[in-house]
Amino acid sequence: MKIAFLGTGLMGGPMVKNLASAGYEITAWNRTSSKAEFLLQFGVDVKGLAADAVKNADVVVSMLSNGDASAQMQSDKDLQISLSSNATWIEMGSIKPDESRLHSKKLAELGVNYLDAPVSGGTKGAENGTLAIMVGGQRSVFKKVKNVFAPMGRAVFVGPTGSGQLAKLANQAIVAITIGAVAEATLLLEEGGADVGAVRDALLGGFADSTILQQHGKRMSERNFDPGGPSRLQLKDLKNILAEAKALNVDLPFSIAAHDRFSRLVNSLNGSELDHSALFLELLETNGKQI
Repeated sequence: MKIAFLGTGLMGGPMVKNLASAGYEITAWNRTSSKAEFLLQFGVDVKGLAADAVKNADVVVSMLSNGDASAQMQSDKDLQISLSSNATWIEMGSIKPDESRLHSKKLAELGVNYLDAPVSGGTKGAENGTLAIMVGGQRSVFKKVKNVFAPMGRAVFVGPTGSGQLAKLANQAIVAITIGAVAEATLLLEEGGADVGAVRDALLGGFADSTILQQHGKRMSERNFDPGGPSRLQLKDLKNILAEAKALNVDLPFSIAAHDRFSRLVNSLNGSELDHSALFLELLETNGKQI
């Protein structure tokens, strides 16, 4: 299969590299073209226009910043003309479930299949090809392109169109709330004089253990908040979670609290581009501690 990949940023770049290393023929496009140039060494054909990238592609993977960016891309007349009939568009960025359903409907009018397949695992997962991939759409379409996911991670079909994005929202609710819990535990341990790293080791394999505890807890202890997953994107996901909860008429108090804390980190504490584990800084500030 020939694959066109749109969006080669922190996540998309390593994903393209892994696809190319697996032997796929790849054309790629990125809004800032210089950020895609490193892919040339892996045999990727980098295009200056998205319409040129998708030409003759069997699969188009979109890894853009949000649903609006994907919608604008899909509405581009030159790109629409370049799309192959019966191609499959795979939305791997995190967007709203209703946006996925709308995108699927509009692409179907062009004869293009659609899957929503957001990912979890951050930049490490993207680099190592170990992303968790949650796929919504038609099962027959998923089976047709299932092998494309393998170099990027583990793909699981979770239901009809929009279900992948709903699964990602559930994932991000767990991530945000757990980061908050790990931040509070870390501060409690530091203030009490315990060896925080040793405590993480002691909890390894227990009920409190998690990737977030081990990776982000370490980030908090080291005050290393170089972005893997920027806080602004975590806040975007939390906004989408609350919008979906409102549409479903359910109340999510922990998600509301996480949203408010991340909003403060991003908008009041200049944490937009810091890793989402930087929620620890918001907790420090709340407690009158030096950041």
